[in-house]
Amino acid sequence: MMRFFRDLSRYKARKRLYGNAAALMPLLLGKESPIDENLLKKEADAETFTMTKEQLTEYDGKTATTPIYIGVAGMVFDVTAGRKLYGVGGDYHAFAGRDATRALATGCAKQECVVDGVDGLSESELKEIDRWVELYRTSDKYTLVGRLVHDHVEDIAAAAAAHEA
Repeated sequence: MMRFFRDLSRYKARKRLYGNAAALMPLLLGKESPIDENLLKKEADAETFTMTKEQLTEYDGKTATTPIYIGVAGMVFDVTAGRKLYGVGGDYHAFAGRDATRALATGCAKQECVVDGVDGLSESELKEIDRWVELYRTSDKYTLVGRLVHDHVEDIAAAAAAHEA
């Protein structure tokens, strides 16, 4: 069901960007082309702002005043406007403050599905990631706030702890 609502939102964005003829049929047939980057809304600071997965966990929306961010394909999106979905008790709360890439690719919104990495995903699941990125990049509700980066300091600390043990 989450893919249906995602595609409904993508249809609205494509209709706004390209007109009705280019919006519905390609989506229904699964043969849509990527949206032209020049038509995507630009968030100037989002291109340079970076956040680690540990920092992302602070934006889980567990309080009414906490923003809700999710990571998708190396990007961080503010989904606070969708608090009913992403907030506590919402269907997608498992994604809040986490990298949701793999879970979105597989269509699983359970806590145990929100795990790191995309290794082993099928070609169709990888295409699902592109569809979700398109939804977040073209949405009127959600905004790109930065890039998700790997924290090498955590790797060094983990390696040092393993070496001491």
